[in-house]
Amino acid sequence: MIEAVRASPVVAPDETGWKVGGRVHWLWVFTGHAVTVYSIQPGRGFDEVAAILGKDFSGVLERDGWAPYRRFNQATHQTCTAHLLRRCRQLLATAHGRAREIPLAVRRLLRAGLDLRLQRDAGSLSVAAYETAVADVERQMDQLLAKETQHPGNRRLPRHPRRERPALFTYLHHEGVQATNWRAEQAIRPAVVNRKVWGGNRTPAGVETQQVLASLLRTCQQQGRNPTAITADLLRAPTPVVAPLHFPALASHA
Repeated sequence: MIEAVRASPVVAPDETGWKVGGRVHWLWVFTGHAVTVYSIQPGRGFDEVAAILGKDFSGVLERDGWAPYRRFNQATHQTCTAHLLRRCRQLLATAHGRAREIPLAVRRLLRAGLDLRLQRDAGSLSVAAYETAVADVERQMDQLLAKETQHPGNRRLPRHPRRERPALFTYLHHEGVQATNWRAEQAIRPAVVNRKVWGGNRTPAGVETQQVLASLLRTCQQQGRNPTAITADLLRAPTPVVAPLHFPALASHA
């Protein structure tokens, strides 16, 4: 499964807190092409991500703004548009006057990008018109982020999109890339529910069981397979066998 994630053209990662023996650990999830891998590790840095993706991962990362993800220099990045829109909404809830200018402008351009994606997918724009519109949105964003402002309310927001500028509109250039990391966030939810009810996953042995079974169950769901039947066959096998799952990313990678 880890090999299949590494071979996936697009991977959505995310992480959340965990406890093992009363000590802080982190549950990582990596959702790739027809496969999802869960990994519970003691850290939240680059080494933990690289343990699953490999340091030379060269696909697309649909991720949030957590800094270790940006250290994958060979990857193409898509930062989560939903996180930025949420930040704009939070600022606009309390901002007044000129303090609203930057969040309003950032929100408008991010929404314009999402609208262009809808038009592209609906086939309502010619290739030339689409490329022109994308270039215009990116040009306006560049101009906005290059502005120097003295208003304290407008200084904070541009820092993140300025740092993430190359990753803001990747989804407009690569079909099949999502504008957010929703796939990882969806995959992490069942594990969070299980974390609340424990089930023995706060011990080293429980961690191993948790990450293996969670990876198997989620991947079965992605592939439309019966997890009960597959798990039963694995348990009944007299010697260890490989689960009969299909990983198209591995086949195309080979």
